[in-house]
Amino acid sequence: MRHAVEHWQRWREDPWLRRLGYCAAAAILIALPFVVDATLGRAWVRIIDVALLFILLGLGLNIVVGFAGLLDLGYIAFFAVGAYSYALLASPQFDIHWSFLALLPTGAFVAALFGVLLGAPTLRLRGDYLAIVTLGFGEMIRISLNNLNRPYNITNGPQGITLIDPLAIGEFALNRTYTIAGFTLAPVHSYYFAFLACAAASIFISLRLEDSRIGRAWIAIREDELAAGAMGINTRNLKLLAFAMGATFGGLAGGLFASFQGFVSPESFTLLDSIMVLCMVVLGGMGNVGGVVLGAALLTALPEALRYAGPLQQEWLGEVYVDPSDLRMLLFGLALVLMMLLRPAGLWPSTLRRRELAGGEEPRAGR
Repeated sequence: MRHAVEHWQRWREDPWLRRLGYCAAAAILIALPFVVDATLGRAWVRIIDVALLFILLGLGLNIVVGFAGLLDLGYIAFFAVGAYSYALLASPQFDIHWSFLALLPTGAFVAALFGVLLGAPTLRLRGDYLAIVTLGFGEMIRISLNNLNRPYNITNGPQGITLIDPLAIGEFALNRTYTIAGFTLAPVHSYYFAFLACAAASIFISLRLEDSRIGRAWIAIREDELAAGAMGINTRNLKLLAFAMGATFGGLAGGLFASFQGFVSPESFTLLDSIMVLCMVVLGGMGNVGGVVLGAALLTALPEALRYAGPLQQEWLGEVYVDPSDLRMLLFGLALVLMMLLRPAGLWPSTLRRRELAGGEEPRAGR
């Protein structure tokens, strides 16, 4: 373990090794969709696309929960606001077809406004009370979207909005198949690179926020809000900023989701989705950007991988005794319980979180 830590520290301190590592990671990420398509099938490339969207959501929720310590159980509402903002302005619903260059910032901005609207009345709430209010907010958004089809049809109710425009620049649309230099670029490949660029930008912003004065102020509020206020930190404005910044990430992810799916409906934004994003943050390592990315990737891929439990039963036992969908969620829940028992700080916790769980001992490895 000591040798691994020494190699990691040497890599972080050597600029040439760091650049080499970045180049190797970029090459792997560029080749990933084509390798996965050739080995596991195109369905798994789509799963990777969804994982990148969940990384965006996890990073946004990590600002609220991981940095500022504000428990939010209705975060999926901002995802819904971003998705419907894109869908309403890029579909036959109102016969409006804006460019995605205007739609994505618009959805992120509208979601940020909803974040402020949620944060303003809850500034004095903490813990369970804040969780209950945010849960109610998420359900209010979903129910409103489900019923805004009368007396004037805005969201088309439970039927959802269809024929949503894809991401497109001129004649180049991401929902079409292209052949470039002998490579077939399917829609899932094109969206992969678009989502990867957004996820990379979000990771960069999160890392910069974490090490900034604002990020350190959020962490101070999370550890002790009264002490932070006594030290001159404007807790009210910073908590509102945390809600707005987290909602911005969710709104951006929602717009990308709407363009990717071509269809949105209220059933895509349930409480279970909020809980899933929260599990990604907690399981990966609350407060650590790398841990959130890891948690989002694992919790997106794990339920899909467990779908193979049915064929394995058929092959090994000759009959399917437990329905694959039931067994999949059972094993998924069991994996979460075991992880919380064995790794309560998450798979890749932040340095501060490790120190807290170690009883004040300084961790040997860096973040």
